[in-house]
Amino acid sequence: MAQFLDIFSFLSVLFRGLTLALQSLVIGGIAFLLLALRTAPDAPAEALAATWAAARRLLFWSAIALAFIVAAYVFSDGAVLVASTELDWTTVAGASFARAGALSFAGAVLAAAIARSRSRFAAPLHFLACLTILSGSVLTSHAAARLDDRGFAILLTAIHQLACATWIGGLPYLWIASRRIPDAAAARTVSSRFSRLAQASVAALIAAGALMAVLYTGSWQALYGTSYGAMVLIKVALLAVLLLLGALNFRLVARMRSGDASALGFLRRFAEAEIGIGFTVILAAASLTSQPPAADLPGQWATVPQIVERIAPRWPSFRTPPVQALTPVPASPDAFLPVSSAPSRTEDDIAWSEYNHHWSGLVVLSIGLLAVLAGTGRARWARHWPLLFLGLAAFLLIRADAENWPLGPRGFWASFTVAEVAQHRLFVLLIVIFAVFEWSVRNGRLRAAWPAFIFPAVCAAGGALLLTHSHALNDLREEFLIELSHLPLAFFAVLAGWSRWLELRLPSPPRLIAARIWPPCFVAIGVILLLYREA
Repeated sequence: MAQFLDIFSFLSVLFRGLTLALQSLVIGGIAFLLLALRTAPDAPAEALAATWAAARRLLFWSAIALAFIVAAYVFSDGAVLVASTELDWTTVAGASFARAGALSFAGAVLAAAIARSRSRFAAPLHFLACLTILSGSVLTSHAAARLDDRGFAILLTAIHQLACATWIGGLPYLWIASRRIPDAAAARTVSSRFSRLAQASVAALIAAGALMAVLYTGSWQALYGTSYGAMVLIKVALLAVLLLLGALNFRLVARMRSGDASALGFLRRFAEAEIGIGFTVILAAASLTSQPPAADLPGQWATVPQIVERIAPRWPSFRTPPVQALTPVPASPDAFLPVSSAPSRTEDDIAWSEYNHHWSGLVVLSIGLLAVLAGTGRARWARHWPLLFLGLAAFLLIRADAENWPLGPRGFWASFTVAEVAQHRLFVLLIVIFAVFEWSVRNGRLRAAWPAFIFPAVCAAGGALLLTHSHALNDLREEFLIELSHLPLAFFAVLAGWSRWLELRLPSPPRLIAARIWPPCFVAIGVILLLYREA
């Protein structure tokens, strides 16, 4: 069980992220059906019926998935407690997280039952389902664990999650409606209703989020000097991109009101990117719940001089120590050591890690520059830039975790019990998938439309997963200083993925604007990796 605890810390973030995402789909779907779609009298009856059916299917399966994930999450938490303590299942069943999970499970089952029923509206039951799901989620948040201002924190968290759900969770339903209601007047009515709902949700989201940031950070230094504060800032950056897309959609809705039927297609395309980035923000929120609030860690904040010293540009090092000089680790997973008893990292350990990041940065920088060159159309040979990712994947597989196969004593399968290593191996797999498909697309080997979307999907997924990436260190300040580079990497990866998606989905000339965004993102990622430092 000991070796499972580390990987479970990573999986718990994914569980939490899935829970928040699915509850947003459920609550957002209910809000969309009740407040945006309603009867839509201008819509043709057949189109309206198809929209209702599709929206209710999404609501049903989202609720079923939410019930399953909540049950799995509670069972996993309980299993860890039973196996690692003297508690039994009866005691665990009475724990606060189990009761909160039961609330969310019950609300999800109720929402699924309503979505499956023949009745078009059951407003009181819809409201009860949303309230039950939201209550279960809030009871497992930081707010419920606070000793001071607990009631105020719970209220803010409930408003924040509800606003997020009605806006981001409602977007997929807007996308469904835009596809199934061809009538311009009816589509304009539904879009306008959702636009007003989204505006109110954004205002509540920002207001509650700002107050929560003050409550959980406590000072400006905690905001910029802790991992928790840095994650808040990356959420703000992603929210800014979301607001930009939302502003574009708002203008498109205004064009629809003036009779421009072509705006509906643009609305659908921008909504796709808005959905993807929105759910990435939700995953970032899940990562926040896995970290202690910055206000609870006085004295462990990084100072401005420490941050400046770490991020100050320095010529990258391409010197690597021999693998024999690295700190040895147990070869057997049974000898797993928790973070608190893990050996401190030596200068050779740090040099090994910096060497890996610097060479990776050189490769990614080359990829970005070649992508820019290929975009000019003046060098056809530059279109082979995706093949460089295969070299990067092989390099990372061998060197990213020297204590594991093929260089270290820990075997291939045993290495997956360590969360950080498991994440690295997953990134390697994503890189290989990216390289093979994108090279095949750019060289005409794959002529179908769907392979081109592997690129943005992998970039967006990789960036989202990087938000959950953590380093098991004794020193929280040092952990934060390392994450100073990882969070911008995640941001640029997400931005590259969704700008490429829009390039594929938008007509010209907006397509050309999107095409100019993602190559510089790769250049920025390469530069960040080249400047990476751990000391």
